[in-house]
Amino acid sequence: QVQLVESGGGLVQAGGSLRLSCAASGSIFSSLAMGWYRQGPGKQRELVAVISSGGITNYADSVKGRFTISRDNAKNTVYLQMNSLKPEDTAVYYCNARTITNGWWGQGTQVTVSS
Repeated sequence: QVQLVESGGGLVQAGGSLRLSCAASGSIFSSLAMGWYRQGPGKQRELVAVISSGGITNYADSVKGRFTISRDNAKNTVYLQMNSLKPEDTAVYYCNARTITNGWWGQGTQVTVSS
């Protein structure tokens, strides 16, 4: 069982930056693929960025060049650095952890970008 706790959301002006953190419980963090997803008002949940256990990353086209996902296995934490934020980035951001057979979600953290 893996528990995920996100933090770092908030209100920011367009063009600003935020860093989200997701702390994971348990001893298997280094073997987990980790990801960030978001769900905007009236929208479906969508992939933002993922990082494999080996550090390979992938991003949604809408955030490439602005967002960076990283992980610190010593701290059981994955990060999402978000720069040049836009109003359309406003959403609840969820952390996800998965293995081949299981997956877990955090409770989400709200990010609001004002114009």
